[in-house]
Amino acid sequence: NYLKKTRRKRSKMFRFTLLIALCVALLTATTSAFAPPAISTARTSTTQVDIARVVIGVGEGEPVESIIRRFKREVNKSGHLMDLRHKRHFENSQQRKKRKIVQARNIKRLERMNKRRMNRT
Repeated sequence: NYLKKTRRKRSKMFRFTLLIALCVALLTATTSAFAPPAISTARTSTTQVDIARVVIGVGEGEPVESIIRRFKREVNKSGHLMDLRHKRHFENSQQRKKRKIVQARNIKRLERMNKRRMNRT
């Protein structure tokens, strides 16, 4: 019973954290969409962090719902959330290899399906 309660709390906390991160990303994307890119003269550190920015164009008078929908679609396409999901728990090299093999298999299957679909027309 105690474990169920703690799992529920963790699940709620994770959802809340994810929602906050999504809102912050949306606000950052909308505010930085109109600003020119800043040119940094400071020296960057030697460790590179792979950050792929999700940028969407916002039309004048466009409803917020469609903006959020497009933003969510772009975030899903970028793979940020899947990467975070895999990094949630420790994954040793054997598990990573298995996951990558399954992932490659699924990508190849999708490519075959798309190729068949394109050949039909």
